[in-house]
Amino acid sequence: MTDSDGSVAGGAWRHWVRLGVFAVFLLGMFYLVAIARVIDVGRIREMVGETGPIAPVVYGVVAAGLGAVFVPGPILAAGSGILFGAFVGTFVTLGATVGTAATAAFLGSRAGRGSVRGVLGEERAERIDAQVQKYGLWAVVGQRFVPGISDAMAAYAFGAFGIPVWQMAVGAFIGSAPRAFVYTALGASIGELNAGLAYAAIAVWCVTAVLGAIVAHRGYRSWREQRGDRSIGSEPDVR
Repeated sequence: MTDSDGSVAGGAWRHWVRLGVFAVFLLGMFYLVAIARVIDVGRIREMVGETGPIAPVVYGVVAAGLGAVFVPGPILAAGSGILFGAFVGTFVTLGATVGTAATAAFLGSRAGRGSVRGVLGEERAERIDAQVQKYGLWAVVGQRFVPGISDAMAAYAFGAFGIPVWQMAVGAFIGSAPRAFVYTALGASIGELNAGLAYAAIAVWCVTAVLGAIVAHRGYRSWREQRGDRSIGSEPDVR
């Protein structure tokens, strides 16, 4: 009995260590790329611009990889707007966003999925799997509307919790469309000195921010209600 308990505890400890190492690695990469700015995005943009007619495809692929290592999405989207204008640039930004989401979710699943299941235990992991099947896609869409959350970091976490890559890709496409236009159009307005385009982008951003606040509020309220239902159901019957 003791040996069995000890082996379970030892297995959980190994899972926690693996998740901790993975989290530290991601946070370190986030600091270096998003805060310390060790990658010269402007130089990369210039190099992509020199590729000629295939530049939109090249930029989409490169930006997807850069997004997965935490280069801020607004910077990449603005660069797309500067290079290709608001219309083409928005589609390039969306393609890169979907690529980032799929890449990060795949890597998150490979690196953390087994350890997350080991920490949660089979019963809880199966309940989460059932929730993912029902609501995973819309969880990704909702996250994209909530401001202040790194999309790449969220995608790594979603992957570790078992959200399929296809749900990440579709959810990122749906949820990121407004912001993709906003930041791409702002970049294009700078390149084209178009004030009307900048005003349109700001208007869409304001609407998106309001929707994000509503989504966050409803998600928090739903979570509180579910917690309350569980606590009531777990109270012992004293009659």
